[in-house]
Amino acid sequence: MTKLPWWRADASEMMAVTAMGVWEAVLAGGGRRFIKRKDSDAGETGRALEELRSSLYNEMHSSEGAKRQQQRFCGPSVALTFNFAVAVGIIMANKMVMGSVGFKFPIALSLIHYAVAFVLMATLKTLSLLPVAPPSKSTPFSSIFALGAVMSLSTGLANVSLKHNSVGFYQMAKIAVTPTIVVAEFMLFQKKVSSQKAITLAVVSFGVAVATVTDLEFNFFGACVALAWIVPSAVNKILWSSLQQSGNWTALALMWKTTPITIFFLLTLMPLLDPPGLLLFNWNIRNSCAIIISALFGFLLQWSGALALGATSALSHVVLGQFKTIVIMLSGYLIFGSDPGITSVCGAVVALGGMSFYTYLGLKKDSATSGKKAPSRQNSFMARPKVAAESDDVDSEQEDTV
Repeated sequence: MTKLPWWRADASEMMAVTAMGVWEAVLAGGGRRFIKRKDSDAGETGRALEELRSSLYNEMHSSEGAKRQQQRFCGPSVALTFNFAVAVGIIMANKMVMGSVGFKFPIALSLIHYAVAFVLMATLKTLSLLPVAPPSKSTPFSSIFALGAVMSLSTGLANVSLKHNSVGFYQMAKIAVTPTIVVAEFMLFQKKVSSQKAITLAVVSFGVAVATVTDLEFNFFGACVALAWIVPSAVNKILWSSLQQSGNWTALALMWKTTPITIFFLLTLMPLLDPPGLLLFNWNIRNSCAIIISALFGFLLQWSGALALGATSALSHVVLGQFKTIVIMLSGYLIFGSDPGITSVCGAVVALGGMSFYTYLGLKKDSATSGKKAPSRQNSFMARPKVAAESDDVDSEQEDTV
């Protein structure tokens, strides 16, 4: 190995020393501040990303966030339209099951609907797509249990009533749900209905009765079932609406909690109200597929109904049900050429007029409520003391630094 001359070695050492000195001078000056600023920017970016991640997690994995998402994407108009479309579909599916398939077991059909709904929700929960329920302390178990029980009675007794009564008597029982809800809400929550809404609901009920009640044939057992169905149906709608609006319950989360209770009560009702021969039914592929399709529509109907009750009220949901009845009757008259009679058509027109005025009253009340709330928030903000505002700013800065 060739050894460098002494003057070249000294020159290389001097260059290395000089370079190290320049680098130390740069770091001692603005270089360290530059690196420190880069580290600070990286830290702020990391904190911002962490806050974004935590906010997204709270939106997806907390009951409050899930409730906000439901309110944001499924308002009253969307929920009511969804419920209306699914209700028309399940009418077709149930006609196929009860008619061409010949499935004469109404409680068992309701049980299959809720069992399929439970399997679908269990799949969503496995995939972490089911909304989170509020803490158990926020809602007593007695409310969940009562909702599951009345839901089984409401669904099961409705199918049994439709089987043993004529369509006219069944519609009369449905109309009786409206005053029952008014009385029940007053007894449970001291909620009063204005005189204008009461008169409008009476006009709607009268129009629906004239339009749909063409016969009142019934037997004693069917009449008892219909009368026993009215109160559970009203309480079911009230509980669905109040639990979602008073707490952070979403429709799917509440369905997940109440469906096992409903299945249990349907299992107890099935031997009492269903005829024998369920196991002897012809469970071929065609019949089974028809029942499964009906069950899928049943899940969508339950979900859309819960969304509508959470976004509106029990009375609005009843009016929507009567609107569905009138629209189906008028569609058959205008599209398919059926002849319900001039009396039924006049009753349908009266009912639609009452429903339109009921909707107008609801929109007027909502606009008046929002108009009152906005100035109050602004006035409270404008009148807020300066000391309080400064203390709030200090508290917010402390929370950001924690």
